[in-house]
Amino acid sequence: MPAFAYRAADRTGAAKRGVIEASSPAAARALLREQALLPLSVEPAAERGRSIGSITLPRLGRGGVSARALATVTRQISTLVGSDIAIEEALRLVATQSEQPAVSSLLLDVRGAILDGRSFAAALAQHSKAFPEFYRASVAAGEASGRLPDVLNHLAEFVENRQANGQKLQLALLYPALLACVSFGMMVLLMVYVVPDIVKVFVSRGADLPLLTRALIAISAFLQGFGLYLLLAIGLGIVAFGRWLRVPANRLRVHRFFAERRPFRRFSRQMNAARFAGSLATLVGSAVPLVEALHAAAAVTPNHFVREKALGVAMRVREGISLRAAMQEADIFPSMLVAIVASGESSGKLAPALGRASGELERELDALVATLVALVEPMVLLVMGGLVLLMVLAILLPIINLNNLVGG
Repeated sequence: MPAFAYRAADRTGAAKRGVIEASSPAAARALLREQALLPLSVEPAAERGRSIGSITLPRLGRGGVSARALATVTRQISTLVGSDIAIEEALRLVATQSEQPAVSSLLLDVRGAILDGRSFAAALAQHSKAFPEFYRASVAAGEASGRLPDVLNHLAEFVENRQANGQKLQLALLYPALLACVSFGMMVLLMVYVVPDIVKVFVSRGADLPLLTRALIAISAFLQGFGLYLLLAIGLGIVAFGRWLRVPANRLRVHRFFAERRPFRRFSRQMNAARFAGSLATLVGSAVPLVEALHAAAAVTPNHFVREKALGVAMRVREGISLRAAMQEADIFPSMLVAIVASGESSGKLAPALGRASGELERELDALVATLVALVEPMVLLVMGGLVLLMVLAILLPIINLNNLVGG
């Protein structure tokens, strides 16, 4: 059943806004009148650019939801479905409780697709921007195995952990980023407004300028004459690179570079292996067939090159070879993970073994991230301090030479 965003007034004239389910706009108005509300506007919730008062809602299926909202919604749905509540009823309850009209309309639209006969995964696929590929693949595997509550619980934990880790990393990098931006901005201002005045003094004195000072003057003149064009070129370059990166073959080429080239290889493989092993452990422990679990776990890996390798592992397992042999053949996963998978297969306890491997990989990844973040701040300080030192030397050297000439 479609959802409609409405704006109405109650008996006292107070404005009311929200989302309501109905078969048509006329039915939505009738439902509002039954609730003692005077409908002022009723529009399809999926209409692009629709507005509810001062709130503009994105078109469903074209825009995503925030990581925090996705984590909250997933946890609520997981709790309700785990309490033996039907998925369509769980979606209705979560949509009713949500304070974000965009999220409410999104969930009601998914619920309407389920009531029309689609599966939960197929309903989510209509909104691919809001629900990532790994999310939809995990839900599909859970529905196929009949263990949807367990899979939803895993998804809730995974999305919450990813959102928390991303927020922690952003906060850790916030100060170095601000420091770099402020320092760079001050250097540009000095180049544009201060250096030209100092150059006039040097030129009027007829001083023999050192190489460092001449380079500073050349950079200053370039920024004065072509600074805006440089900013425009950088902006166009970023846009062009983004469009180039949207091509699957180009994106795969870039991801392969990060997965195979130092110094990115270790971090990339560690992160993708940790996510792959954790998802596979939960899915296998939830009695999802191994091949389907491998496909869903492959969708979790953010690196598309590693994802292609993981899908190749699923294909090889479907052909009949062991998981350990397929992973070893892929030559993309850490040797520790392959060894633990081998022990888990031989003992018949693959899910616990994968869980232990995932935990160990996550600990190593956290330590690696902490080390990298700890190095960023002093590195930014050293680079910016070095640039400022060069600028100061470029200005002071001619002054020292002038003083020597006067003294002589």
